[in-house]
Amino acid sequence: MKKAIIGRKVGMTQIFDETGVVIPVTVIECGPCSVVQIKTVETDGYDAVQLGFGEVKESKVNKPTKGHFSKASVKPMKHLREFKLEDVSAVKVGDEIKVDTFEAGETVDIQGITKGKGFQGVIKRHGQSRGPMGHGSMYHRRPGSMGSTSTPGRVFKGKKLPGHMGVDTVTIQNLTIVRVDLDKNAILVKGSVPGNKGSILKIKTSVKQSK
Repeated sequence: MKKAIIGRKVGMTQIFDETGVVIPVTVIECGPCSVVQIKTVETDGYDAVQLGFGEVKESKVNKPTKGHFSKASVKPMKHLREFKLEDVSAVKVGDEIKVDTFEAGETVDIQGITKGKGFQGVIKRHGQSRGPMGHGSMYHRRPGSMGSTSTPGRVFKGKKLPGHMGVDTVTIQNLTIVRVDLDKNAILVKGSVPGNKGSILKIKTSVKQSK
């Protein structure tokens, strides 16, 4: 991975390219991010960089966290995210990473937390089909058979059942950057990304770039 930054999802819109084709895009406010910590193989067993995003008042930060930021000589940040890098020699603690790190046409992987759906049944959660809707059916949206009775006498692990849906960490790969707005610190990415409006996203160079 070569480039990384933290962003906030603003929302979706659409733009037109030079030929007049409509492109659905997600607007992401990216950075500026401060390099708070650099981890190396010698000190931590792996190479990574910790970035901070979104300034916050010192009064809202506890003493250990405040010391972490003061050691890096950066202002307290609300969000901290770590990115593994192949080579951390190109960055230093205290450096500022801005949206101009990326260019239009690049492909990125974006990680976020999906929207919460609460407790859902098998039809919405797993896409199963419903039963007959006649009154005599009495089996409309239920999950189906639980399995045999005496043998094995239990429900097998992994059976698709009702339960909590959403709030999962999901990464969408190979999203194309359509436009980079330096004035508003924003990038426009083709397609949708996980999460609600205002959610925090991890943006990094694609690991499986499409040919």
